[in-house]
Amino acid sequence: MKTMTCKQLGGACEMEFKANTFEEIAELSKKHGAEMFQAGDTAHLAAMGAMKDLMQQPGAMQAWFTKKKAEFDAIK
Repeated sequence: MKTMTCKQLGGACEMEFKANTFEEIAELSKKHGAEMFQAGDTAHLAAMGAMKDLMQQPGAMQAWFTKKKAEFDAIK
């Protein structure tokens, strides 16, 4: 099992997500983001805004996913 934080995934806090695959980590992060959005957490909302801006660039989503998956795979 590997661990990544919200911040490592572009978020705003040190909440840890633990999973066996990057896809599982991404799903846990997505759920956390939705919870923070519902709570109106300003730090997370700002991080989401920055991520949204980044993802509007062509190919950015795939590049981000590839980079973060490589980081996950490198975790011992």
